[in-house]
Amino acid sequence: MRVGLRATHLINRIFSHSVGSASAVRWRTAHIKLLCSSSDESRGSRSSLLRHLTSKIQATGPITVAEYMREVLTNPLMGYYVRNDMLGPDGDFITSPEISQIFGELIGVWIISEWIGAGRPKQLQLVELGPGKGSLAADILRVFTQLHSVIGDASVSLHLVEVSPVLSRIQAQELTRTCSHEVDNTDTPVYCSGETATGLPVSWYRRLEDVPAGTRGEVLWVVRQDVPTGSALCAGFSIFLAHEFFDALPVHKFEVNLVSCEEPLKGFQGFLSGSCLCQRTQKGWREVLVDIHPEKPEQLRFVLAPSPTLASSALVQADERRSHVEVCAEGGVLVQQLARRVAEHGGAALIADYGHDGTKTDTLRGFKGHRQHHVLADPGSADLTADVDFRYLRRMAGGGVACMGPLAQRAFLKNMGIDARMQVLLRNCTDASTRKQLINSYALLTDPAQMGERFNFFCLLHHGRLVQPQVLTGLKLEKRSPAQLPVAGFTELSYS
Repeated sequence: MRVGLRATHLINRIFSHSVGSASAVRWRTAHIKLLCSSSDESRGSRSSLLRHLTSKIQATGPITVAEYMREVLTNPLMGYYVRNDMLGPDGDFITSPEISQIFGELIGVWIISEWIGAGRPKQLQLVELGPGKGSLAADILRVFTQLHSVIGDASVSLHLVEVSPVLSRIQAQELTRTCSHEVDNTDTPVYCSGETATGLPVSWYRRLEDVPAGTRGEVLWVVRQDVPTGSALCAGFSIFLAHEFFDALPVHKFEVNLVSCEEPLKGFQGFLSGSCLCQRTQKGWREVLVDIHPEKPEQLRFVLAPSPTLASSALVQADERRSHVEVCAEGGVLVQQLARRVAEHGGAALIADYGHDGTKTDTLRGFKGHRQHHVLADPGSADLTADVDFRYLRRMAGGGVACMGPLAQRAFLKNMGIDARMQVLLRNCTDASTRKQLINSYALLTDPAQMGERFNFFCLLHHGRLVQPQVLTGLKLEKRSPAQLPVAGFTELSYS
């Protein structure tokens, strides 16, 4: 399918920029250090978190995996995300925006393409959930600057949802330099604000519901007969980005089949040997819980609930055929919030993450120093993540929005024109080290054995975005409705 002329020109304008040397463009390294040092303070904090968890378990009994993840990652005093700068070569993992700025450029083109497809609303709010170091937002805003003549007088603002004080300060330095400041008024949902070098306002929030919905304005799209009138797109237009955000939300884990002591549950790396998972029942789903090891009080272990829990009764679908499932209830609530905003105010949500379409089972894992780390060992020292179940997100989004994907990152980036961009950069690059870095970064992003197939893109769209043009018949002389632009990334682009 061919992209409309405006979208083609838009992408070509971005791709016309070249790089001649390592100093010409800020390329991010993809080199990875396998070991990370930790301070005595951090080790003490992690010991305190383990004591906190064991005290809670002793007082109330085994806790759910979701509660364990929530405490480990976001405990206000000792959580991994609250205390650590975990991103990049010196951290525990590295993300696509840190690998190459091409990734952010293509996302920026996607945003403007959707904004054009919506009829160029007067207001464009970019909302990013979990913005990391701010690299993705910085690359997107650079594209906005390069395409200022396209955006025109539209009001553009950046809204960041971030719970980590450490990362919010890094984001402020990346995006606003010294222009940001913390808000003294605790009653306001904005806890930090500033401006970019080009004068765009930037605001920080702790929750998505605190981000303003935008100003309701005129209807820009013809509403289909099967879409409620109140769902028409309005001028308060927001694009929501969630890049490697949903995979860090807490998951509940459930099991159903018998497993012998000689065959511990896959992925739990030996911690279940001799544990009570061999006592599993055939009477239905049971929730996996976190308990204290009876012989090693300084060690945690997985156990199985002896009877159904509220979560196992409410979260597992009746038609579920897998024997082990992970359900992210918080992710379901969040995607419902996104779907409601898109349906009521227009815009789109783009979710990019490790994930699957309802096929995988045990995906919970930890990462420390770019190596896998057992999720129950030394809590607070490693990142915890579980692959996103996009089939679950699609079901939770409901019928009020249109869902596209999941689509492998390799296909999405190629559809967005990453090969054309690479050709321009390599053709104009004379520095050998920069060329090598470009090639390595491209491989990391697109190689099926790297991130190309493991990473997926999924989006929520207003139904009006996909309305087909009206075809007039007979002797009517009215103009034909303009054709809608294809959804970039999810449709193969053609430059001819």
